[in-house]
Amino acid sequence: MNAYSKDNIPEALIQAAKYISEEKLKKAEPILRDYLMEYPMDVNAMKLLADIGIKFRAYKDAGYLLTRALDLSPEYDPARLSYANLLYKRQLPFEALKHINILLEKEANNNQYLTLKAVNLALANQHDQALTIFEKIIKDHGVKNNQLHLSYGHTLRAVGRLDEAINSYKNAISSKTGYGEAYWSLANLKTYKFTESDMKSLHELLNDKDCKIDDYFHLLFALGKAEEDAKNFESAMAAYTKGNTIKSKQVPWDSRDFTNECNELINFFTKDFIKEYEGVGDKNSDPIFVVGLPRSGSTLVEQILSSHSLVEGTTELQNIIALSRKIANKKDSSSKSEYPSALKNMKKSEFKKMGKAYIDNTLDQRVTDKPYFIDKMPNNFVHIGLIHLILPNAKIIDTRRNPMDCCFSCYKQLFGSGQGFTYSQNRIGNYYLDYLKLMQHWNKVLPNKVHKVVYEDMVENTEVEIRKLLDFCELDFEEDCLNFFKTKRTVRTPSSEQVRQPIYKKGVGQWEYFEPWLDPLKQTLNMELKE
Repeated sequence: MNAYSKDNIPEALIQAAKYISEEKLKKAEPILRDYLMEYPMDVNAMKLLADIGIKFRAYKDAGYLLTRALDLSPEYDPARLSYANLLYKRQLPFEALKHINILLEKEANNNQYLTLKAVNLALANQHDQALTIFEKIIKDHGVKNNQLHLSYGHTLRAVGRLDEAINSYKNAISSKTGYGEAYWSLANLKTYKFTESDMKSLHELLNDKDCKIDDYFHLLFALGKAEEDAKNFESAMAAYTKGNTIKSKQVPWDSRDFTNECNELINFFTKDFIKEYEGVGDKNSDPIFVVGLPRSGSTLVEQILSSHSLVEGTTELQNIIALSRKIANKKDSSSKSEYPSALKNMKKSEFKKMGKAYIDNTLDQRVTDKPYFIDKMPNNFVHIGLIHLILPNAKIIDTRRNPMDCCFSCYKQLFGSGQGFTYSQNRIGNYYLDYLKLMQHWNKVLPNKVHKVVYEDMVENTEVEIRKLLDFCELDFEEDCLNFFKTKRTVRTPSSEQVRQPIYKKGVGQWEYFEPWLDPLKQTLNMELKE
């Protein structure tokens, strides 16, 4: 590792670190790149540049810098910590835990390491172990910071300890920073009712000229939910609109690019191509994929299936998306994707290997010995062709909801990461139309491959629809699937509290309260409510 005393730190690193501390990352980045051209073995510069890359979500470049730094200097703990943080952001908890455990061997009581271990355990669906560590940090070590209380609250919520989760979120609100996310976390429970005191605090914080932008849009989405619950629909819409306008600038999305991506998939996955590659994948039938749009009823379907004695619910797995990105082989944001075109240049034996790798790589997420498991990643509707190639015996379920209800529910939802298509009425409307077009294509070239569950039908004729769902999955009917709300399992999606209640109708037609302000969405969809 490069050894500097406080008197001989290179001026370039001092200047870059100053810019980073001031959040002027675009000024720090070129300084570090130029410095590394001259001193390519400086691991401190690698680590600083990687940290900027992580903030810009340039995970591939950041990963290269950090693994290079650790190859050169395995004892450089700050680089290892940054790498563990990168792996967490890439939703690779088991890889992250390997590095965190190396750090903890040196400092067993380091609260930063312990916190990162706890959030990775929660991501890995090992919530009990995560809670033990959180409680050690908070109660035994006496640590109080808002991010810790937020993460603790999220984990409590996932296991259904709602009162304790609320208390943890309120502890987070008392912090000087990050209080916006704490208010949104309360709103995102969907069952918490804001008090007059809460509302007063929300308005005061929104009017504070020192309120940071991240806190600001979190507070706006929370205010929208609070006003909606109070049936102040115009005020709620004003808050949602302002929150989405701000968030949309932070999460860019090009609807035309996504339309082109869908068209490319439609043109590539022809009946002839699928016939030529019939049966080349791994024959394993363990996975049940649940796809669709967020807020379409996918968590409800997952909860119903997970209540069956032969089916395990996991989390929103990233494996298929990660595989598609690997095939895409994009060097940077401007380079052309090789997905799906590269598939036709692969040996047929590769598809079986990819299917087996998927099964092997998801084993860590399976904590029971049940023969089937659910992969509920809504965005995987894009990858149904790839799923069929590598796992032809996997079941695929498409969850549908009234387009206006579904799209508006997405619009008023502040997502933890990604889902940039939700932050404007035009974006979400165009995305929904592309989704419909792509699903029509899959149903045409892969008839009977996908089972459609319509949320409104499930609400109206619950037992009939559950029996159809189980028949498709080749599972015997079990009463526990009707009593899905009694099932004790962790749920980390925004619908976690809703699926712990009996099925209800109040989610149907919610958009109608906001109809006067939804013209852009109605026009984009052209009110195509037939599907």
